[in-house]
Amino acid sequence: MRRTAILVLALVLMLSAGVSAQQKVTAYTTLFEPTARLVFEEFEKDTGIKVEWVRLSGGEAVARMDAERRNPQASIWVGGVGLDHMTAKDKGLTEQYFSPNLVNIPAQFKDPDGYWVGMYVGALGFISNNERLAELGIEPPTSWYDLLKPELKGEIQVANPGTSGTAYNFVATLVQLWGEDEAFEYLKEFHKNVQQYTRSGNAPNQAVGLGEVAVGIGYAHDQVTVVQQGYPVTITFAKEGTGYEVASMSLIKGGKEMEAAKILYDWMLTERAAELLASTNVVPIIDVPLVEGAVPISQVNVIDQDDVWAASQKDRLVEKWNEEVFRGR
Repeated sequence: MRRTAILVLALVLMLSAGVSAQQKVTAYTTLFEPTARLVFEEFEKDTGIKVEWVRLSGGEAVARMDAERRNPQASIWVGGVGLDHMTAKDKGLTEQYFSPNLVNIPAQFKDPDGYWVGMYVGALGFISNNERLAELGIEPPTSWYDLLKPELKGEIQVANPGTSGTAYNFVATLVQLWGEDEAFEYLKEFHKNVQQYTRSGNAPNQAVGLGEVAVGIGYAHDQVTVVQQGYPVTITFAKEGTGYEVASMSLIKGGKEMEAAKILYDWMLTERAAELLASTNVVPIIDVPLVEGAVPISQVNVIDQDDVWAASQKDRLVEKWNEEVFRGR
């Protein structure tokens, strides 16, 4: 009954906005590609509005929107860590929208000014290839310091914080956990064990599944997908505390398809959309049944994360990482 009422609301909004069955909306998305395909195809079935989408990492999405600020090529950004959406807000790249479906989202997962809203939550975790670890003679990591073991030299992948919101969450987590000086000393040591800094936050999870490296850092819901694909992997979390993402959504300032974008925004905050998201291993903010193996954040030791602070420090911390960690490689 609730779902029917929500769909009726979406259709009423669509008709009142004069949306035709041929209308489209252009979206940037940082959702995992199969997830994006699923939700956008189901949205089109429900509303008749076609979504033309481009997948970008979080950092790439912000950079693209910034480059296009005088002539936006998309109207909505779906997915990506909340930190990047906060950065986009601070740069004036997104616009306010108070969806009627914001009532479904608790206050801590939405911007009080109406610039972004969270859709699901996921903790940073370690994914390990059991066969590679057995060859190295070590156990799956359960501490950040386990990643500094000499046996793991050239055996770790993580994304680049300049292109990936996932990787910046990793850097910001360590700074909030230990303080900036200690965190950067750690990152310099950790750097010695990194085989590759990838563009996308999900790429290390897939590399571990394929046995290209022993350990990767990423979000638990993406790692659960690798488990389901049948790869010999184990998911663990840092006992000291880990960070988490609030995967979010924003309207792009000056977008040319704003009425259709608002309908998509509303639809993404329904139980129907939450059930679709949950089917892809994520943990939606709207309470719906989860798939087996999904990891609720309540089951993980997470830090007292300050996303507003982390977003305000992103440019500075990424540049410091480039100068002190990456370029010193």
